[in-house]
Amino acid sequence: MSLRILLVDDQALVRSGFRMLVEVQPGMEVVGEAANGEEAVAEARRTRPDVVLMDIRMPRMDGIEATRLITRADASPGCRVLLLTTYDLDEYVFRGLRAGASGFLLKDVAPEDLVRAIHVVAEGESLLSPSITRRLIEEFVRTPEAPPMSCPELASLTEREHEVLTLMGRGLANQEIAERLSLSMATVKTHVNRVFSKLRLRDRAQAVVVAYETGIVRPRDAGPAGSRPEYTWHGPGRDAGPW
Repeated sequence: MSLRILLVDDQALVRSGFRMLVEVQPGMEVVGEAANGEEAVAEARRTRPDVVLMDIRMPRMDGIEATRLITRADASPGCRVLLLTTYDLDEYVFRGLRAGASGFLLKDVAPEDLVRAIHVVAEGESLLSPSITRRLIEEFVRTPEAPPMSCPELASLTEREHEVLTLMGRGLANQEIAERLSLSMATVKTHVNRVFSKLRLRDRAQAVVVAYETGIVRPRDAGPAGSRPEYTWHGPGRDAGPW
């Protein structure tokens, strides 16, 4: 079956460019277009897309609010949203991930990378590379630290699953987690999937958000500009200290 794609951007020329690229790909079809967030929500409900390519800055309703509405379980089941941004670290990206987006792309993305990204998120993965995750974290730690949010489901995680969630929050890929914990890739993937299931997360992007908002991973010292922040473990059963 073809992947159903919804294009959302307030610039017709941008939508046209993405449409031409998507429609020449085998196994993909554009099922609709929208010029603002309100239209995007309506089109998502009407067309039931697999993936939405969503601009962030739009009139009437921005892409973040539209993402939140579209990714609600009762709105468009199984739909994944990729945020599109003109800037390398858009100020709205973290909010978008919190709203339920599966990742983000720059609008000048290479055609082959856009096609790959659509396939990645359609398969249930997150398009949030470790390097992007780390940079989002560095941007996040520049803002005042908020009190940790409550997440009762964390109590259901095993100690190993807490470790895996912590490392995901730090931006490590599965291979890096496997090396750090001396586990096989298959075992790491199993732990990752269990974390997603127990915390009811859609993908890795949401895992990073949860890790920060619940205080499992916290910036202890942002340090000078451009430096990597340090992190502190806050999971149960372990003394807090440098990870």
